[in-house]
Amino acid sequence: MAVVIVTGASSGIGRATAVRLGARGDTVILAARRESELATVAAEIVAAGGRALPVPADVTDPVRVADLVDRARAVTGRIDALVNNAGVGGDASILAAEEQVRAMVEVNLMAPIRLMRAVVPIMREQGAGAIVNIGSVAGEIGIGGVYSATKFGLRGITDSVRRELAGTGIAVTLIEPGYVATALTAHRSGLPGPEIVAVAVERALTRPRRRVVVPGRYRAAVMLSNALPFVTDRLFAGKAAGKPAGKRGPAAG
Repeated sequence: MAVVIVTGASSGIGRATAVRLGARGDTVILAARRESELATVAAEIVAAGGRALPVPADVTDPVRVADLVDRARAVTGRIDALVNNAGVGGDASILAAEEQVRAMVEVNLMAPIRLMRAVVPIMREQGAGAIVNIGSVAGEIGIGGVYSATKFGLRGITDSVRRELAGTGIAVTLIEPGYVATALTAHRSGLPGPEIVAVAVERALTRPRRRVVVPGRYRAAVMLSNALPFVTDRLFAGKAAGKPAGKRGPAAG
């Protein structure tokens, strides 16, 4: 019985991931600020025969993060996996309001760092564990203002932590979604559901990979932007800040 922490578990990608992991027999520790929504997700998992523990938590609060990890560890004495999914978006312009900027940095970057700092010593002691960080294609292609900056930062810290922990038995994977169907992308049609990311998370926990871009069609855009950045410059000149980034901007649904 694996114990897995999933942040941002009350909706969207986090909810889909928690339900999927619960269905395979994991004990899912559900973390988010919305207590009633967490209870609903927990009930869905339990009704399907799984195990879930809802832990209302603000991942920007170090005290609440410590409590979350303590409660997760108390289940079996282990923490087998951490899925850093919680994220917020906002105005894609550099002129975004100060409170939006701070929120994006705290939730999208500082929270995953704090959670990794909390679970890595436990996983080292166990000699095993898995960390999956949910980034964004906006962390490869800079078109989302501060949102993109936080996802670029998450990509950097994920690479660094993976290299730091090489040989310890702890796997570290970055999953970078593009647009997926959530409440915040309701104005878009024809998008894959958040389950596509949940499947990628499950696979990463079973067979760790360095980085996964989903849906696959975004891989070509990432490769093009990295190889020929001037093309991206021309395509998005004057347009990158045209719309708010949403919960996960142009990526990570």
